[in-house]
Amino acid sequence: MRYIGAGGSPKVGDTSTLKPDNFTVSLIYKETGKYAACHSHEIEESFLIINGALIVGWERDGEVVEVNLGPKDMILNAREIGHGFRVDGPEPVLMSISVDVGKPLPPVYHYHPKEHPTELARTFGAQPGKTLKFDPKGEHHLQQLMSKYVVRHSELETHWEDAGFTRKIYCGPGGVETDTCRKEMLGIPSRVGVKAFSRDVEDAFLVLDGALTVGWEENGETVEVELGPRDLVKTPAGRKHWFKNNGAEAATVWYIVGSAEPESVTFEAA
Repeated sequence: MRYIGAGGSPKVGDTSTLKPDNFTVSLIYKETGKYAACHSHEIEESFLIINGALIVGWERDGEVVEVNLGPKDMILNAREIGHGFRVDGPEPVLMSISVDVGKPLPPVYHYHPKEHPTELARTFGAQPGKTLKFDPKGEHHLQQLMSKYVVRHSELETHWEDAGFTRKIYCGPGGVETDTCRKEMLGIPSRVGVKAFSRDVEDAFLVLDGALTVGWEENGETVEVELGPRDLVKTPAGRKHWFKNNGAEAATVWYIVGSAEPESVTFEAA
């Protein structure tokens, strides 16, 4: 499911999605045993795991490093690095993919099953004995590089905003170093909300758990929409908007901002 733009697919003119500016957002469901062949992009691409366990492999010169990611873990796939993913676990995987440019070039495939043996495609191009497990303290250059781009939700610091909600920073200042987009996970308790704010770039809320109400304001008129799990709203640059949790349970929200600059908004409790 494509929310914003066409992602890494060639369908950049897909009019059924929200118009992209600085990033794309898609939702991907993969059954057990399925995989995506090793490919690369000219820009960063993130995988956020929502449900299930996903193996992501990075390839260079026939050698591959594989990392196992669980719910709320993320990897930011570096530019021009061959990468793919595979579902080996007993459950299917639901994940959000975001490419950090509005209209990315088509992916460059390194080991597509149409051109290479299926088993080589499933291992992202690794010959027998050429696959290493991810080790953030490993000596292999791919292990060292990948360690800069893997985010474990359980290891992230929780930042409490004065407005009463939490932020876990995945990408941007305080997270994975990048010059494209900020990506965070928000925890918004029941009955917590913020006053209207605006940015000079777009942002997007993708609800993972609970419910979130997002409002817009323009020329004294307001409109609100309540989002449930897997719902998304994108707010254009310059538009005043706010959010609040009117539900009985806390909301977990994937939040993407179309700039990697440090947070400039001072959130005020509503």
